[in-house]
Amino acid sequence: MKQIFIVFTALLLSTTSYAQFEISVSGGYAIGSAGMKIGEKQTTGGTENTYGSYGEGFNTQLRGTYFFNERFGADLSLGYLHGSDQTVSEVRLPGYEVDAIARARAYGASASLVYRFNDNVYGRIGALVKLGGKTEAVVHQKVNFSQAEADAFGVPLGSYSETNYVEDFHGQFPLGFVAAIGYRHDLSTSFSVFVEAEYYGISLKRKDSEITEFNTNVVLPDGTVAVKGLYSLDNLPAGINKTTTYVDELPSGNTDSSKKLAVKVPYSSFGVNFGIIYKFKRSNSETK
Repeated sequence: MKQIFIVFTALLLSTTSYAQFEISVSGGYAIGSAGMKIGEKQTTGGTENTYGSYGEGFNTQLRGTYFFNERFGADLSLGYLHGSDQTVSEVRLPGYEVDAIARARAYGASASLVYRFNDNVYGRIGALVKLGGKTEAVVHQKVNFSQAEADAFGVPLGSYSETNYVEDFHGQFPLGFVAAIGYRHDLSTSFSVFVEAEYYGISLKRKDSEITEFNTNVVLPDGTVAVKGLYSLDNLPAGINKTTTYVDELPSGNTDSSKKLAVKVPYSSFGVNFGIIYKFKRSNSETK
C-alpha cells in the first residue's frame, strides 16, 4: 500500500503541467460513528459498558488535488488526528478507584477520486490508511490499605497507594474507507474556501504496547505523600509488564503475561471540515 501511495504521488507531481492542480489545508472535528465497546464503568450498583471511537477529535489535513478535466480528479492527503478522551475504565468501589482514559494521536493518509457536480459542489471517495502514531492510555488508580498493609508501611489506617501511568498502544498497518461531500466558494481566481462532511471507516488491530510513564506513591489520609516513587518505570510491581505483544493465538495454559490476544479498536468517524484552497495557474499549453 505504501508503494501505491508513492506511485500515486509521483503521478500527481509529474502531470501538474498538463491540467489543473490545487492544494488545500483544512481543520475540523469528528464524532465517533458505529461506536464499539471500549471500556466499562463499575460501581457498587453494577457495571456499565462505555462505547465510542478513537476517531473522535480534532483533525488537520493537507491535500493535493489534480483534475483531469472539468469534472474528474484525484487527490492525495496527509492528516493528523488529535483524538478526544475515551473512557476505558471508571471504577468506584469502597477502597478502590480507577480512572482510565485513552486517546488517539495518529497520522494518516488517503487517496481519493474527486467528482465535481458543478462549480461549487463536489464529492470524493477513496482509501484511507494510518501511517503512524499511537493510542495513548492515561491511568490513575487509588487503592486503600488494609490494616496489615498500613502497619507494614508504618502509616495510619486510611492511607492508600496512588498510581499514575501512561501506556502507548500501537497497531498494525490498516486500510479503511473515506468519503466526503463538500461545498466550495471562490474568493478569487486563485483562492477558495470550502466546508465538507467527511466519513472515515477504519479499525485498527493492536500490535504492541509500552508503558512510558509509571509512578506509585504512598499517601497519608490527609493527602501528604509518605513514600514517593514506591514503584517506577525502572521498578515495576509484580505482574506489570513494560511492553506487551498482541497475538492471534495463545497456547493453552499460557503464563506469559507479556502476550495478550489481539483486538480491533474503532477509529471510524463522521466529521465536518473547513479549509482554504489555492489553485495553481494552468500551464501555457492549457491556456493558449
